[in-house]
Amino acid sequence: MIETSKYHATQTDLANEQAEVEAAKKDPAKFAPLYEKYYEQIFRYIYQRSDDKEQAFDATQQVFIKAMESLYKYEFRGVPFASWLYRIASNEVNNLYRAQNAKRTVNIDSVGVYGMMEEMEETKIDKYHDMIVTIISDELPEEELQLIEMRFFEKRSFKEIGEILNITENYAKVKTYRILEKLKKVMK
Repeated sequence: MIETSKYHATQTDLANEQAEVEAAKKDPAKFAPLYEKYYEQIFRYIYQRSDDKEQAFDATQQVFIKAMESLYKYEFRGVPFASWLYRIASNEVNNLYRAQNAKRTVNIDSVGVYGMMEEMEETKIDKYHDMIVTIISDELPEEELQLIEMRFFEKRSFKEIGEILNITENYAKVKTYRILEKLKKVMK
């Protein structure tokens, strides 16, 4: 069973945050609370994927500059404002890879791997742990890696994943479970 994400918000939290966003749309100076609230999360997201601190600082700044410039386009979709920021951050990370022809960094923790294996109903966790880590880090295409990372290592809901990747919640579920089925086949 997947535990609840620390990024989930109550309806009250979402309403309060939406009020902050609407205020920032009218007065850019009111963007500061959103920046302060999400800067560290976005920085960690980028840093985990680039493994270069200076590059992560620069990319994080770009995310917030782009967010401020495009805030008028933002539409509330029932998920935290962070989901929109993560989508911008994901694009920024992809731009870094393209610009530098860099190899993607993957931070994998054992808790996430065990969660994946439980979801796959795999009982021989210790036997397959290292194999799963190798497959995830070396063989999954970028889109599949992002889904696995967000679901099992960042504990995001399918709704949030869909919002970040600009896909439907249902497609995020289907795609994730197809990836798990693919991993099961490779392990056998």
